[in-house]
Amino acid sequence: MITSESWDTVKALFRASFKTSFHYSIATVNERGEAHITPIGSLMLGAPGEGVYFEKFTRQMPENVNHNSRICVLAVNSGRWFWLRSLLGGRFIHPPAVRLYGEFGSLRPATEQEVERWQRRVKSTRFT
Repeated sequence: MITSESWDTVKALFRASFKTSFHYSIATVNERGEAHITPIGSLMLGAPGEGVYFEKFTRQMPENVNHNSRICVLAVNSGRWFWLRSLLGGRFIHPPAVRLYGEFGSLRPATEQEVERWQRRVKSTRFT
């Protein structure tokens, strides 16, 4: 059971992860039962246990989800200073990573708020 307090911790780690690596890893399973991992930069967490992403560059993941909706999302804080402080200090002040298990919901259009939130996130890289 995810509490709002633990969800706040998860969301903080996701922010740190995106800031240091610009993506999360989402694992799905193909028809042969083989794991397939996709880097996703558009995943945004919302209410406890909920997230949304923009399906722009993925190819295999949507096919996998059609026959098995279960997923695993990995977010890792890859910050060099975070790891150096933790290793030198002998402990992590904050969790270095989180793995979330869940299921894809049905495909739907993004809300206006989700689009605005995404545009704010990528504002500094729009020139690319």
